[in-house]
Amino acid sequence: MDLLSDLFHQAGLRRRLLDLRHISPHAALQFPCERSVGLHVVIKGTVYLHAPGLPEPLALQAGDMALMARGCLHSLGSGAVLQNVQSVALAETWPGPQDAAVGTVDSASAGEPANTVISGAYQFWHTPIHPFFAEMPDWFVLRSQDAGSSPGLQHSLALLEQELSLRALGSESLVYGLLDVIFMLLMRAIVQRQGQARPCWSQAMLDPQVQKAVQALHADCARQWTLEALASHAGLSRTSLAERFRKTMGNTPLNYLRSVRMQKAMAVLGSSERSLEQIAQEVGYQDAFSFSKVFKRTVGVAPRAFRRQDAEERTLAWRIA
Repeated sequence: MDLLSDLFHQAGLRRRLLDLRHISPHAALQFPCERSVGLHVVIKGTVYLHAPGLPEPLALQAGDMALMARGCLHSLGSGAVLQNVQSVALAETWPGPQDAAVGTVDSASAGEPANTVISGAYQFWHTPIHPFFAEMPDWFVLRSQDAGSSPGLQHSLALLEQELSLRALGSESLVYGLLDVIFMLLMRAIVQRQGQARPCWSQAMLDPQVQKAVQALHADCARQWTLEALASHAGLSRTSLAERFRKTMGNTPLNYLRSVRMQKAMAVLGSSERSLEQIAQEVGYQDAFSFSKVFKRTVGVAPRAFRRQDAEERTLAWRIA
């Protein structure tokens, strides 16, 4: 099982292209991202990343890629001082060759090089989110000169620039796909970096036997797992698995199983009309009562209230369909 892809699926990942934009001098864009991860790729010039947690604005050059964690309010400007900040709306359509200026902010003056960036929003709407998304750094920047360590990123960036320039038949699909590739490769890079820092989900994924146990929980969260059964599956003793789980993830296997079950339950509640009894069995609980009790304790609302709230929020402007 591809664990990272499963996390995105269970979290209900939705994404939207936020358009190619030219940021002229004395202008800035603010990205509302309360429930979205922001991806920015600088195509031309220099833009400055402004965020409350940064001691000073971060200069991004052409070829640099930045990923902003869910809920990390930030702005992109043409200078180190924010001026004329405008909020970005979700782009509903891809601007074709005839309206390439759509979505720009104060088009650059004649003779001045445009600071150009293409952005995407990757949304995980429901809370609580999976531990991996919670442990993401507020911002993750990969410089163009460091992209050489990832040939996939290098090639994807080159193709992205080509398609943005050509805007030929099929460019919209290609641009969406290339942004998705860049997003996933940056997420992979975050797992590698975070896994070397402290006990967390990313570090646990660097231990092959702990990863094997985690894969089993994701593959069959409805199973009545015991520590003994999970340890046997991973090829470890009960004590060894518990210790390695605690050391790498900072959690216990059965606590993590509950997180996996609740993630799946939120996804099913929001995407189906199945009864609570059916969902309870699907995620490993014997009856609706015990499932509802754990769900409310974890999510903060009862399953039926969660389902109603989810239906109401689908009309909100910043929820990606």
